[in-house]
Amino acid sequence: MENQPGVSTQRQDLLEAVFASGRELSTAAVMFHTKLSELRGLSATEGKAIDILLRFGPMTAGEFGEHSGLAPASVTGLMQRLESKGVARRVRYEGDKRKVLIELVGDQVTAAMPHFVDFMGGLASLLEGYSDEELRVIADYSSKAARIQQDAAGRLGAASGGDAHDDGGPAPSSNPA
Repeated sequence: MENQPGVSTQRQDLLEAVFASGRELSTAAVMFHTKLSELRGLSATEGKAIDILLRFGPMTAGEFGEHSGLAPASVTGLMQRLESKGVARRVRYEGDKRKVLIELVGDQVTAAMPHFVDFMGGLASLLEGYSDEELRVIADYSSKAARIQQDAAGRLGAASGGDAHDDGGPAPSSNPA
């Protein structure tokens, strides 16, 4: 991070530490969820798609795209893969039969839980060392940082012509030959 005029050296050092720790956390999260998904026979994107459906419930492909930042073509392919692996299904929306919702099949929490016990225990122990006010700040920062990253993912999808790629197969070649 570049030195910013008017920002103290101490604050600059703190900002750099926050950015560095954010990168470290991001990498650790991607690697953890990639391994977790592999253990369940899923890609990392499929595993996180299940997480989105667990948190927000059944939704249309458009709503899923808003939550994930994935382009419509990527959402369609992702939902097809989740269906073929037996973890999700498409159902008609009760309020409007023209709409289709994607919903989870089976107890996905129970299926993943054995892999989370150790990790969640470690996080619980870590959080015990923080005051309630510090926990509020951590939760606020984490939530706002996630929203900024989701918005950035959406812009990346838009910049690529709406055909953002997920990890369900090989990336398109940038070499036309």
